[in-house]
Amino acid sequence: MAKRPDFKPDKPRTGLLSRLYLTQKQRKSLLKWFLYAMVLLFLSLLQDVLLCNMDILGATTELVPCGIFLICLLEGSESGSLFLLLSACGYVFSGSAAGNHCIVFITAFGLLATFLRQSYLQKGLPAAVICTGIAMLLYELGTFGIALFFSQTYWARILIFPLTAILSLVAVPVLYPVCCAISKIGGGEPWKE
Repeated sequence: MAKRPDFKPDKPRTGLLSRLYLTQKQRKSLLKWFLYAMVLLFLSLLQDVLLCNMDILGATTELVPCGIFLICLLEGSESGSLFLLLSACGYVFSGSAAGNHCIVFITAFGLLATFLRQSYLQKGLPAAVICTGIAMLLYELGTFGIALFFSQTYWARILIFPLTAILSLVAVPVLYPVCCAISKIGGGEPWKE
């Protein structure tokens, strides 16, 4: 007669965490998007805490849309389009945006700049500065047009909005190496320079 074991084997766990399994590539991709969100959070804090009271000739900076456009350029149009939409919604709901129209402007002008870069320009810092500059200029002119339509500004301030885009572009050479390093996480399609 065979001896029976004294202990019963444990039952397999069927909890919520046992079903959640991420591969290494999925974890790295999740880390990459989390780091991008932290970069945008840092830019938002920098903009709203330190730079909000500083102005040059009446213009301030818009660092968050600039960072959003740069990240979209690095990620490409496929994953960048969803990122544009989600981050634009987050930007509007943070209270820093000029209005709800920013969701449309950030998404449309970010995709336009990404298509321009993918079609006509080689990858690199000059292409990032040019395309981010075009997107920021269109974004600021669109914001000016909406503000003018709703009588929240006047024609004499038309030069302040492009100056805001130019002041925001100062952040691109600083953000570019950080965002390039983040884009290489997860085995995606980073810019090969």
